[in-house]
Amino acid sequence: MIKFFDLHKVNKQYEKAFHEKLEQFMQRGWYILGDEVQSFENQFAAHCGTKHCIGVGNGLDALVLIFKAYLELGKLQKGDEVIVPANTYIASILSILQTDLVPVLVEPKLETFNLNPDLIAAKITSKTKAILVVHLYGQLADMEKIDSIAKQHNLLIIQDAAQSHGAHLSSPVFNHPSAYSFYPSKNLGCLGDGGAVLTNEEDLNKVIRALRNYGSAKKYVNDYLGINSRLDEIQAGFLNVKLPNLANDNQKRRQIANRYLAEIKNDKIVLPFYDGSTNHVFHLFVIRTEKRTELQDYLKENGIETMIHYPIPPHQQKALQQFNSLSFPITEKIHREVLSLPMSPVLTEEEVSSIIKVLNQY
Repeated sequence: MIKFFDLHKVNKQYEKAFHEKLEQFMQRGWYILGDEVQSFENQFAAHCGTKHCIGVGNGLDALVLIFKAYLELGKLQKGDEVIVPANTYIASILSILQTDLVPVLVEPKLETFNLNPDLIAAKITSKTKAILVVHLYGQLADMEKIDSIAKQHNLLIIQDAAQSHGAHLSSPVFNHPSAYSFYPSKNLGCLGDGGAVLTNEEDLNKVIRALRNYGSAKKYVNDYLGINSRLDEIQAGFLNVKLPNLANDNQKRRQIANRYLAEIKNDKIVLPFYDGSTNHVFHLFVIRTEKRTELQDYLKENGIETMIHYPIPPHQQKALQQFNSLSFPITEKIHREVLSLPMSPVLTEEEVSSIIKVLNQY
């Protein structure tokens, strides 16, 4: 069986370095917000070309903390509306609801799966104060157009970059705060939960650093109603081991994606859009097909594991009953048809060839 994502094989290459980090961690005896966290924050900020990185507990907390910080700074008020893609993982929408803000769902472009900038203006009201952009599957949204719209309407931009570690362009992507997840299967994943906020804004950096630590910048002095969400010291150590390989791993993913795009030739399969640039790191390689279950079963019978990202759109989830009556035809079509093919930097050329051959015979 060709695994969808062989996490054991991904981490096996780091096993010796992980053991060394664990030994250093035990010897040091500093378990919360120590040197490993500070080192990772500095290195990841440098890698992404931003001033500040704040390590937090997970990707959802990273988003929540950005919204909380903007509320504390008076740049948002409870009840403000936030534009968000209808086609996203539910965490994006949860972060808005958990900070007493109002999600306004907007359809994606079918070709890219990302937020359609041409549909944003129609959803802007006097209550709209921000856009939460999601770089889904590892591909950057159209930030130049979105940035222009935000400036025109004086809106904040927050980025959900949970799936886009290392994606970059010359566009104004990192001029806006971004939330990252280091869930184990991400392009940069730790051995548990982890997350981070990246920002160039000094005031946002200061407030989030306090908010992640019970609202305290100085021990036992609490300036805000904060939470407990800190990147674990040991997880930061593991991330420090893996970060130097992120760019090479992303390039391997692009090479696999380029093979899929060039060599899969089947009228029953719609391949994803890719312009060949570094704006995509292929966290996932997502195809569309009208007979998804049939294709998934066929691939399984031929020893190829696949996954669905995602089977149920957020607005149809029981947890979001207030949106259940809404209709988003493009989002619904995407959720009916998408299928994720195996994608990881440890896939072999032979495995990729086998996947392509089986797909072309379908």
